[in-house]
Amino acid sequence: MPALCRSAPLGIWPILALAVVVVCAVALSAFLARKHMDAAAGLPDAVFWDGFAGLAVVAPAVILSSLASPWAGLMLGLVAAAAALAAYRWAPRIVGWQEFRRVSRAAVSANEAAGIRHRSALARWQRYELDPAYCWNYPAMSDPRQPETAALIRAMKAAERLRGGAEADYALAVARLEQALADAERAAGVGLNAAP
Repeated sequence: MPALCRSAPLGIWPILALAVVVVCAVALSAFLARKHMDAAAGLPDAVFWDGFAGLAVVAPAVILSSLASPWAGLMLGLVAAAAALAAYRWAPRIVGWQEFRRVSRAAVSANEAAGIRHRSALARWQRYELDPAYCWNYPAMSDPRQPETAALIRAMKAAERLRGGAEADYALAVARLEQALADAERAAGVGLNAAP
């Protein structure tokens, strides 16, 4: 290889720089074209423009380098073909990984919001356990023999089990807890009497 590079009008560094440009342009174009082809809408215009943009960068690099040295042009052409094939093949995995990360970030965000709602629901329920006036006015809220209160306790345990997890089930468990708390309060007559 050193003899090839010494005899060619292009040195090793310009060829390597062109190879990096070609690989990046081809990989990005092939990745975006595959992503747009696999999209739900198909996006045929986007696929065309992805390919065109890649060719607009790669073709001059390969053609100009082959005018200076046929071996350099052939090498860049082979590198471009290999990069296109690899990017086209790996695009679905990369898109799947990106989707997984997006869903994970959304689940974490939803769980943080659910954590705030969970603490609020627990604080609302604790007043029936800790405030003597609420205990006296609404004894059903502390009585696990009441079906609504038993359902509330089960919902609290379910939400507590899922707290801190990365699943989207935590937000659903908190929503069930809030509904169970509202049902228990309604059954205990909380909205009917004036609050102490």
